[in-house]
Amino acid sequence: MTTSTRDATTATRAQGSAVAGPVAPTDQASCRFRPVALGAVDITGGFWAGRREVNGDVGIPSGRERLEAAGNLDNLRLAAGVMDGEARGPVFMDSDVYKWLEAAAWEYARQPSEELLQAQREITAIVAAAQQPDGYLDSMVQLGHGGERYRDLPWSHEHYCAGHLFQAAVAQVRCTGDRGLLEVAVRLADHLVRTFGEDRRHDVDGHPEVEMALVELYRETGNRDYLELARYFVDARGHGLMESYGKEPTYFSDRVPVREQTTVEGHAVRAVYLAAGAADVAIELGDAELLAALERQLAAMEATKTYVTGGLGGRWDYEAFGDPYELPPDRAYAETCAAIGGVYWAWRMLLATGDPHYADVIERKLFNGFLAGVSLGGDAFFYVNPLQLRSDAHPDEGRSPAHGRRPWFDVACCPPNIMRTLASLPGYVATTDAEGVQLQQYVPGCVTAPVAGGLVEFTTDTDYPWDGRIRVRVDSAPEGEWTLSMRVPAWADGATLRVGDRERPVDAGSYASVRRVWRPGDTVELSLPMAVRLVEADERIDDVRGCVAIERGPLVFAVEQVDQPEGAVVDDLRVDVGGGTAAEYRPDLLSGVTVVTATGRATRHVAGNWPYRPATHARPAEGRDVEITAIPYFAWANRGAAPMRVWLPRI
Repeated sequence: MTTSTRDATTATRAQGSAVAGPVAPTDQASCRFRPVALGAVDITGGFWAGRREVNGDVGIPSGRERLEAAGNLDNLRLAAGVMDGEARGPVFMDSDVYKWLEAAAWEYARQPSEELLQAQREITAIVAAAQQPDGYLDSMVQLGHGGERYRDLPWSHEHYCAGHLFQAAVAQVRCTGDRGLLEVAVRLADHLVRTFGEDRRHDVDGHPEVEMALVELYRETGNRDYLELARYFVDARGHGLMESYGKEPTYFSDRVPVREQTTVEGHAVRAVYLAAGAADVAIELGDAELLAALERQLAAMEATKTYVTGGLGGRWDYEAFGDPYELPPDRAYAETCAAIGGVYWAWRMLLATGDPHYADVIERKLFNGFLAGVSLGGDAFFYVNPLQLRSDAHPDEGRSPAHGRRPWFDVACCPPNIMRTLASLPGYVATTDAEGVQLQQYVPGCVTAPVAGGLVEFTTDTDYPWDGRIRVRVDSAPEGEWTLSMRVPAWADGATLRVGDRERPVDAGSYASVRRVWRPGDTVELSLPMAVRLVEADERIDDVRGCVAIERGPLVFAVEQVDQPEGAVVDDLRVDVGGGTAAEYRPDLLSGVTVVTATGRATRHVAGNWPYRPATHARPAEGRDVEITAIPYFAWANRGAAPMRVWLPRI
């Protein structure tokens, strides 16, 4: 480690809990919970530490290489006038650079290195050189459209790119202390403030994102103009602005004002990014009306438009939410970015309300809908995350999972989004309130958090999600009472909490809380039952009626062809819901996973038969009895693209 890196590491550790994570509400914000800062949570081992290490060692370095190869960085160099050539790629190319910079900053907080710091500084210099004198910055517009700004806001993604720049700048200053990118962000944000608003240009970007970024920039700088502009962008939607460009408004989250919406619709990523930004605005302004609208919308999304994996977006057409209960498993779009946006929204709702349901939402999306988007090796990705791949699936589109995982995409929003989310994960682990500390997600590690009277330090030990035991040991604590609360997921019926030699049952879907004067060495142990669960869908989800999915703990499982007995085709498997199940940890498989086995039947179908028959009483499927093996959904397609399904017909 070089001297400059060592100095940066010392500075980061000295700040401790002051190293804020991606969401850092102000002291005046209306929050039930406040996040324990990224710098105060150290994930020291276990499941997520391994994934984050791969992200840092493989994913982020490969991302830098891909940005060079795809032309993202060259576009900024062209805009800066330091090279000649033609712009490459879609209009939002800059945003992938900014997401990578954000990922690199959060990764630097995990594992400082001179090489990573230098890479951030080099790219920041390119970005700064491309910025125009009045603060405007968007390489694709500067190089095309005759340099005409905001000519096609529904599709230009100018604000979207700016938002990702703001988030990267905030991450960089919080994690490294460097202010170069923040200075660029402030100049661009000031330009937006001068340009847009009720008494200025009355318009919004076609892709929400800048709203939550402006709020976070306000939190970092204290400039309230940024918060007010975010509020304006939220309230300006749903009043026909997209229609003024001749666009259909639903896709752009512009059909109904945010405060009047009762559900989510249109392009899934746009919808959840807008909701996350609106939640930030509601938190900072204490806007109860806006918060209540967002609670209604998220509840409707979870009840009628969310896959069992937490995936969002039931239509390939327009990457969109479908109608209520329109959740086809084989045609699921469930874009990785949508799962990430769902995490961002639910996190803000958790902070605002203190409702543990939102932490459950985050857990399901992280372990399933999000994590399926990246390979175990960290450098191959899914854009689309279906819940079924048929044996004869035809890869008819470049993002089709039938192609297998890909190292990058022409539209490369997902890979750097995954990188920044994994790198910033400690920021989503724990929260505090006036009473004490709440553990929201379970990882082995160390947490330092403020409580009444000072700081508490405690260690968590767990092999979650493979094992349901979570043990907390207090290492130091101030005098006086405070409350330790541990989330009990809604699926964890039969959970217990042991304090010392006393054990008691705790309710699923709540917090198991202990209030006392704590001493070093005090321990608490939460035990979550990890029995295999067979779940069925609401009858209105027509595509999976009569089917069951396999869950264990926070994980959804999938059957993949490679694991089944010879001759047992995944498409034709049926599960016996009364036949019993078993779970076994396999350290030799897929970097170490728990597999679930169930009894079932491999049915026989003759090609060419008419697929419809007279309705009769239910009859057992013909075929042979087999043992069905299921792996965690997130791990599928790490042995090549193969037939897979989450939902299995029942015998």
